[in-house]
Amino acid sequence: MTDPRPLMETLDEQACWTRLQNSEFGRLATAAGGQPDIFPINYAASGRSLLFRTAQGTKLAELADNTAVAFEIDHYDSEGGWSVVVRGDAQVLRTPAEIADAEGAVSLRPWIPSVKPFFVRITPTAVSGRRFQFDLDTTLEGTL
Repeated sequence: MTDPRPLMETLDEQACWTRLQNSEFGRLATAAGGQPDIFPINYAASGRSLLFRTAQGTKLAELADNTAVAFEIDHYDSEGGWSVVVRGDAQVLRTPAEIADAEGAVSLRPWIPSVKPFFVRITPTAVSGRRFQFDLDTTLEGTL
């Protein structure tokens, strides 16, 4: 008899990047003026960084105030789920060479018709992930 799979497993960095490369929607967390904020964004992995596009507005203003960000993706189904968190530094791409490089590296399509002229690159300082297995026969008090 084999031991059951653990209910929670830590994902190694490669498993985290595989999930980041195969997803296109996540949540960007910022903190500006002492207040946290979170934004749903579409993104693309480019090498070992993440790219997204944005328009003038709250995200851009908050990144001008504080470039430290967290970014999260997740997935779940009836058997379990996983999440990946990236902590890092977000920089608006400014030079024509940086922008051309970003445009050539990935395809970032807005989900809604809109003009998003600014590219932002998140350079990770830490990447972590977990995989969860749901155990419907166990409650917080013990086994049913």
